[in-house]
Amino acid sequence: MTARPALEIAVTSPAGARAARENGADRVELCAALELGGLTPSAALVEAVAREGLPVHVLVRCRPGDFVHVAEEITLMAAEVRSVIASGACGVVIGALTADGALDTVAVARLVEAARASGRPVDITLHRAIDQSADPVATAALLPSLGLTRVLTSGGAPTAAEGRETIAAMAAAAPGVQVMAGGGVRPADIPALTSAGASAVHLSAKTRAPTPRGGRWVPLGTGGASAEQDTHFVTDPEVVAEARRAVDRSEAVMATKPSRGTEAGRRQR
Repeated sequence: MTARPALEIAVTSPAGARAARENGADRVELCAALELGGLTPSAALVEAVAREGLPVHVLVRCRPGDFVHVAEEITLMAAEVRSVIASGACGVVIGALTADGALDTVAVARLVEAARASGRPVDITLHRAIDQSADPVATAALLPSLGLTRVLTSGGAPTAAEGRETIAAMAAAAPGVQVMAGGGVRPADIPALTSAGASAVHLSAKTRAPTPRGGRWVPLGTGGASAEQDTHFVTDPEVVAEARRAVDRSEAVMATKPSRGTEAGRRQR
């Protein structure tokens, strides 16, 4: 029997976690600064989101930019891994690359060790550093031996919908690792992604927060060129609900497909 696809929503606040829970998400990935691709949130934020009830997987990324980290940064992220788990995370989302685009297995092993030090089961996901690696499929094949349980990927493409074929190859290359499609995912993309072999989908389901400023706006070193752009993202409950419906529809379709071992399946091949 095919496992039910999981729906993960990226959130940055307790309000986002509530929107995810109330509209059918299975878990959340918590980060700060979604506008920068996500950074490690504070311990207090992890605690607050964990109280909302859904399983919380926390992104551990000490800075924006590339995924080639120096030793000092790895030491910092190992400490952050221990901190977020102590604060209530049931999973961490990690990753690092070498300068030539390979998975930095030494750094990843150190972060995995930090996660296992808690003494309780912790899910460990390789984040989208894999999409900037020289060979995402070969990188995925390394994950079982490193003790990772999941990989978040767009298949090395700008969006997961464009990377469907690579996502399918990654799923075949990493048995036992949950391949989670993420990166520009829209609810309409979900059936094709699960059919391609993704056993989970990840959406930010984000929308820009309103900007109720009482005074005037001046740039403070942000990338925004106006008050409307200089804001933050919040979770859109309608997008979460639409994604939940899409996952449920794709699950129903998969359940009705005849197995390749059945007579009906043999006739369709």
